[in-house]
Amino acid sequence: MLHLRSLLFNIVWYVNILAHMILQSPWYFFLNHEQAQKIPRRWTASTHWLHRIIVGTKVEVIGQENMLEEGCIVACKHQSVWEFYAVNSLVRDSAFVLKDELMKIPFFGWYVAKLGHIPIRRGDKGRAMRGMISMARDRIAEGRQLIIFPEGTRKAPGQEPDYRYGVTRMYLDLNCPVVPVALNSGLYWPRRKFLRHPGTIRVKILEPIMPGLSAKQFTTELERRIEGACDELYMLASQDNPPPPLNEAVMARVELAKKRLEKAKSD
Repeated sequence: MLHLRSLLFNIVWYVNILAHMILQSPWYFFLNHEQAQKIPRRWTASTHWLHRIIVGTKVEVIGQENMLEEGCIVACKHQSVWEFYAVNSLVRDSAFVLKDELMKIPFFGWYVAKLGHIPIRRGDKGRAMRGMISMARDRIAEGRQLIIFPEGTRKAPGQEPDYRYGVTRMYLDLNCPVVPVALNSGLYWPRRKFLRHPGTIRVKILEPIMPGLSAKQFTTELERRIEGACDELYMLASQDNPPPPLNEAVMARVELAKKRLEKAKSD
């Protein structure tokens, strides 16, 4: 049954995104920015509904009150395709930092360009970084929330983190708050796998890191907050009935979360 539901959802997922892009194209490119932002939000809502109905996967957001309304950086853990569209619904006016190659995909790339997201060419690091900072500064001035995946690519749950310098450079140059976001989506939408597991995808929005830290202080604090919160979300998933598949690396992180909680209670 799990394989059948996963197959059905994967098919419907692609049909849904194509239908939204193709059917709404005649007027989408004539909409103003505020109106255009509603299109991907409707797609996200419909995808969440399909995910819940077909697979049995719900979404729980913790700490929504920590998300800022003004211009800021949203540094989000990246475990699956899920957060690429779902995190958009957590902010008022998103601007993703994404791979330049995505802009070349028919329809999808056109939609992305219309919304003013920030493409980055990873081949030329120096020029790419300068271009990204310049565009990011403009988006912050517009009061938008920049969504960046600090590790640059998807990491499976429990995998050793690898936070890149890009988010630190943005924090220092833009002098704005950074909102860390942890999640456990990779337990239910595994990276590069066919199966989609039922349960509850949990997202935790953490308190903003304010400007003023050094590069080292910021990088250490960002990783500590996100990874620690992810461990807590893995622990919550392990307590669900039934839990999603949990490998040894994830279970080791669960034990660390339990020890931290026990220590916090004793203190």
